[in-house]
Amino acid sequence: MKKPLIIIAGPTACGKTDSSILLAKKINGEIISADSMQVYKYMDIGTAKIKEEEKQGIKHYLIDEFYPDEDFSIAIFKEMATKYIEEIQNKGKIPILVGGTGFYINSVIYNNDFNKIDKDDSYRKELEQLAINKGKDFLHNMLKNVDEKSAEAIHQNNVKKVIRALEYYKLTGEKISEHNEREKQREKAYNTTFFILNMDREKLYNRINLRVDIMVKNGLVNEVKSLLEKGYKKNLVSMQGIGYKEIIKYLEGEYSLDYGVEIIKRDTRHFAKRQLTWFKHQSQDAIWIDVNNFNSPNDLANYMANIFTDEK
Repeated sequence: MKKPLIIIAGPTACGKTDSSILLAKKINGEIISADSMQVYKYMDIGTAKIKEEEKQGIKHYLIDEFYPDEDFSIAIFKEMATKYIEEIQNKGKIPILVGGTGFYINSVIYNNDFNKIDKDDSYRKELEQLAINKGKDFLHNMLKNVDEKSAEAIHQNNVKKVIRALEYYKLTGEKISEHNEREKQREKAYNTTFFILNMDREKLYNRINLRVDIMVKNGLVNEVKSLLEKGYKKNLVSMQGIGYKEIIKYLEGEYSLDYGVEIIKRDTRHFAKRQLTWFKHQSQDAIWIDVNNFNSPNDLANYMANIFTDEK
């Protein structure tokens, strides 16, 4: 019999963190972050990383595990998340995978095979340099020429995924869109209970705007300055995250702080919209939950706990 795995997904700023902690307390669970940015040390404010006191004693995994200049990929994530799931299960606890990075979540659910890739990073570094020298549009057009379906699915601003798709094609001779389609047919590795949190679009966007304002108030500019002073270069994949690249441009005098903050808000809203689109197309058996239907995160956690208990 397959072991249970709870997934709490959804767009940024929809309340995944609070509800996941409360759920973990109710069902004796531990949390694995499925976020491509919170794995990096020193990147706390711009990633809305949970503080130690906010964890309420619940152990979290895949947070603060890598330095900003270290390689981190979906293959590494899947390997580590799978290891942590087993570790949590061996303690007699329930693993809860929480985040908004859909590709990462699916890699765990379907035990995707990444053995063909990540064996030679020379081409990846070549592509990263191309993105710097010729721009992300040039890189995206490269992908369109070899894998149009992937180019339609991956936004040109997501340089990391564009590079990954080109790298996969170069190393295997296969389109990553074909690989992903095949992997979707794989049997699930766990007995999953998959929740996707959502809310009214206008309320979500207002929460995103407020979150960005709070990030700036809490010291996002100084956090980025500190990263640069530590020697982390602006062309690193980690430094291309929303909130970091815009503040770097402000620090370099490219535009005002107010303008940079508006760009962060806009791009985060667009990111949330893309997250929702992805989940609608990729998560057919998920339970969609309108967060606005609950009076509190605790009520929401009770609802999820009851569903999980009934499905066990």
